[in-house]
Amino acid sequence: MIKDIEKFNRLKSQIKLLILDVDGTLTDGKIYMSNNGELFKAFDIKDGCGIHDILPKLNVIPVIITARQSDIVSNRCKELGITECYQGVRDKLGKMREIAIKYGLQSNNKDIYESIAYMGDDIIDINCMKHCGLIACPNNAIKQVAEISDFISEYNGGNGAVRDFIEHI
Repeated sequence: MIKDIEKFNRLKSQIKLLILDVDGTLTDGKIYMSNNGELFKAFDIKDGCGIHDILPKLNVIPVIITARQSDIVSNRCKELGITECYQGVRDKLGKMREIAIKYGLQSNNKDIYESIAYMGDDIIDINCMKHCGLIACPNNAIKQVAEISDFISEYNGGNGAVRDFIEHI
């Protein structure tokens, strides 16, 4: 669901980076652990296709910023060709600023974050989301995230929500 179609259509062509949270956005948010640590995460193949096959055609760079650290995420990023993967990041806004500067988004007197789309689902994402050009969340995001999102997918995290957003961009 797009809340403000005029804003969405105006900004979608300006998006240069798509920043994604992992747990609850690219996955269903469940963490399967054994005595030896994390066992697995489930990723939706449609999300992967959107990231790997559709984003490059749009000249949009996928970026992962997640508070957790996981070899599983590193492997998934390699599989999808995501070179911008930042794990164990609690200050997501600071990292987002670094990435925006790295890609020169502060030029042309534009807001540094206007060309960034962000998709997340929980409290830790809100600070970043409030600064981005387009904000999206899965259907099962927490209420505070849904309230500030420009786009709420009809799908839950880990079930095609990212692909849904990409197709609307």
